Formats: sequence, C-alpha cells, structure tokens
Amino acid sequence: MRRTIAAIVMTATIATAAACNAAGPPTPPRGPDTGTPGTGVPTAWPLPADASAAAAKAGLQMLGEEKLTVHYHAHLDVIVRGNRIQVPAFIGIDRAKQKITALHTHDTSGIVHIESADDVPFTLGQVFTEWGQPLSTTQLGPVTAAAGEVVRVYRNGNQTSDMGALRLAAHDEIVVWLGPSGSMPNVPKAYDFPAGL
Repeated sequence: MRRTIAAIVMTATIATAAACNAAGPPTPPRGPDTGTPGTGVPTAWPLPADASAAAAKAGLQMLGEEKLTVHYHAHLDVIVRGNRIQVPAFIGIDRAKQKITALHTHDTSGIVHIESADDVPFTLGQVFTEWGQPLSTTQLGPVTAAAGEVVRVYRNGNQTSDMGALRLAAHDEIVVWLGPSGSMPNVPKAYDFPAGL
C-alpha cells in the first residue's frame, strides 16, 4: 500500500502527539542542546536546511511517495565520548516539498527505513549525508576526534572497517562510536524491532 508524504508526516505528528499526551504535560522549551557538561558534545545534531539538496548529495532521488517493492529496516546508534546522540526524525524527508527518499527516518527511535522500488544497496554514508553530518575516521557529526581518539563502526556487535560504504541490511544494529582508541566499548549486538518491522 502506498502512502503519500503528507500522510507520513501526519501519522508521525499524530503518533508524537499521542505519546506526548500519554506522558503528561509537555516539557518547557529549552535552548540548544549542549550535551553532557564538560564534554562539549551536543547530543542533538540538526538536519540540513535543504533536505532535497542533501538527498541529491547522497545520490538519492526525492519521491512523491514510498515505494515498497524492497522494504526493510536497520537501527542506528551514535555514541560520542559516552554521549548517546539522538538520530532525528525526518532524515531523507523534505516536509516543505512533501517528498521522501527510499532511505529515511520517521521518528527519533534510530530506526532507518529502506523502502525502495529497486533492490539497490543503501549505505551508512548516505544516511549521514542526508542528515547533513560528516562521517569519517576522524570526524563524526560536528565532533572531530582528538589526539588518542578514534571513530569506529560496529555492525551487530562486530567492528567493521567499512565506514560510509557500509551496506545496510535487514535488522542490522549499526553503532557509530567516537572515543579513546584504547577502549573496547560494550555496544549492542541487536535491536528489538517492533512487530512488523
């Protein structure tokens, strides 16, 4: 069943509103997220101002609706100096133009949706490019690795030498981590996807 982007945004808005109502009154507005005191790591990284331009940079086409011939999901965790970074909703979605790519997020769960007309590879680098955030061996989002620090990528608990070229597969648990080079972080090996995903 095909859904238009307007329906996707409306569904996400309704779900968010329902969750907020169930959780009680909304939290008062706050300033920019500066992360954990003393670390200088913001835990919320912004989306690009122009989602369509970011999608084009990632080599992805903006579509008027989701295509479900190929349909699977992966999960992304981003951890910087012990801080969990929130993966934002609407990566790969241009709400102003009511367009969506085959590779996108609907919410802040970290679940990455792959909904495509063609069975082509989609990569971790494309997710970060759509997000508007750098990903390299020395840079993760707005954070540059300091002396003695590294950026690592883990798939299902195993470190991989792939970085941006890592191909996403169904039910992958991907962790992108920045921290001391001598540390061996205890990263999740799997993600408990909701039923039906």
